[in-house]
Amino acid sequence: MQSLYEWDFGGQKNEKLPEIVEHNIQEFASGLKEEHIEFVKSLVEGTISKQKEIDAIVEKAAPQWPIKQIAMVDKAVLRLGIYELLFGKRDEVPPKVAINESIELAKTFGGDASGKFVNGVLGTIYREIGEPGKDDKPKEKEDSPDPEESEDKKTE
Repeated sequence: MQSLYEWDFGGQKNEKLPEIVEHNIQEFASGLKEEHIEFVKSLVEGTISKQKEIDAIVEKAAPQWPIKQIAMVDKAVLRLGIYELLFGKRDEVPPKVAINESIELAKTFGGDASGKFVNGVLGTIYREIGEPGKDDKPKEKEDSPDPEESEDKKTE
């Protein structure tokens, strides 16, 4: 999100993008594993490659908010969230997770109404695409104990 914000603030210069992403990884996430660094880069690059399409979706989902009137932080959060929601790998980031993470980013870094705004826009888009994963049950952690085994231990 930080890299998308910085890219937008700096005039959307694509040639600066690798430098921006690298700086932000070093500044805010220096201990990331290589696979996570690649994930970050793919999200940023993917979001920017689909930016025009994503911006058109935002304007359709929130017609009272032209893209130029949306705060830069909110735009960065929405672009990233929509990219994950529509173009990301759902097995890596399920739709509801993408929405929840976007709302939390908006609440943390945006203005007072950012969380509600992002929630409204992403919720509208999610419903329009048919609410994928709506009925999916959360995956259990591989190292979580067997529930029956836990019950046995409680009764001992």
